[in-house]
Amino acid sequence: MNAELFNALDLLEKESGISKEYMLGKVEEALANACRKEVGATALIRVHLDPVKCDMKVYQQRTVVPDGEVVDPKCEIALSDAKALSRRHKLGGVVENELKTKTFRRFSAQTGKQMIIQAIRTAEREKQTREYEQKREEIITAVVDKVDMISGNLILDTGTGYATLLKSEQIPGELHEVGDRIKVFVSEVNTEQSRGPIVSLSRVHPNFVKRLFELEIPEIADGTIVIKGVSREAGSRTKIAVESRDENVDAIGSCIGKNGMRINAILDELGNEKVDIIRYSESIEEFIAEALSPAKVISVVMESERSARITVSPDQLSLAIGKEGQNAKLVARLTGCKIDIKA
Repeated sequence: MNAELFNALDLLEKESGISKEYMLGKVEEALANACRKEVGATALIRVHLDPVKCDMKVYQQRTVVPDGEVVDPKCEIALSDAKALSRRHKLGGVVENELKTKTFRRFSAQTGKQMIIQAIRTAEREKQTREYEQKREEIITAVVDKVDMISGNLILDTGTGYATLLKSEQIPGELHEVGDRIKVFVSEVNTEQSRGPIVSLSRVHPNFVKRLFELEIPEIADGTIVIKGVSREAGSRTKIAVESRDENVDAIGSCIGKNGMRINAILDELGNEKVDIIRYSESIEEFIAEALSPAKVISVVMESERSARITVSPDQLSLAIGKEGQNAKLVARLTGCKIDIKA
C-alpha cells in the first residue's frame, strides 16, 4: 500500500506537473487530520513519510507531566505511566506510540482522501492560473470540445485546461461545432483561489482585433507601424487607427497587403465584420475627418478640447452617422471626442 502511494505521487508529478514535495506535505496533513478524527481533536500527531524507503508511519505524541496533573489524556501522560513504558522518559519529554491507519473508520479515511483530492485540485488550479497568466492579453488557439445547445456557450480545450467561451463573448452570428479550431483573446485571469472560472476568454474584445493585426502584420509586430487605438462593435464594424514610424512605409497599405492578402486573413477570422483602417494624425481635426471614413468630411471645428462640430454634404450625412448612429459612436470612442455631425 505504501509503495503504491509513493508511486502514485511520482506519476502525478510526471503527468500533471504537481510537485511530489507539495503532495507529500498534503498527504501528511490529511493523515494527521484523519488521525485526529479517530483519536481526538486535541491529539498531537506526527506523520513520517520516507519516499526513499516507501515507508509511512503515524504517531500520537503525549507530553510527560507530573502524576495527578493530566488534564487532557489525548496529548498528556502521567510520569508513572510513561516510566512504565520506558524508564528513559522524563518530565517534559514526549511519548510516542504508533497508530495503525488500517484500523481507521471509513469516515476518517474518507475525510483524509477528500483532503488529498482537494489538494490535487488546488495544485492543478494554481498551475493553470500560472500558465494562463503568461498568456494574459494574448490570443491563443483552442479547440471546441463541447457546444451547449441551450446557453450557446462553448467549452474549449486550450491546451492548458478546459475553459468556457460565453455566448456573450462570441462574435454575433458565428456558429461553431465540436472540433473547430478558433482563436480567442485571454482578457482576464482569476488569480484568487476561490471558486469560479480561472480565465475569461473573448472574441468580442477590441484587443482581439488589435492582436490579430499584430499577428498578421509584420510591420506592427516589429514596431514600424503602431496601433494608436481600436473601437469596435463586434460582428458589425471595427475602426483601427494606425501610424507609421517610417516615412517610407505606408501604414494603411501595409495592413491591407498585396491584393488584400493580409486584411483578408483578419476578416476571415472576424466573419462578416467590416474593418476600417484609419490613418492616425496628431491633428485631432484631421484624425476625426479620417475616422469618419467612408464618409467625406467638409470641415471639422473643435468647439472645446474634446468636442467637435463636423460638417458634411447632405448626401454624406447618413453615411457619416451610420446605421443607428454606429459610425459616429465608433469615431467618438476612437478619438475620445464628443462629435456633432451636421449637413
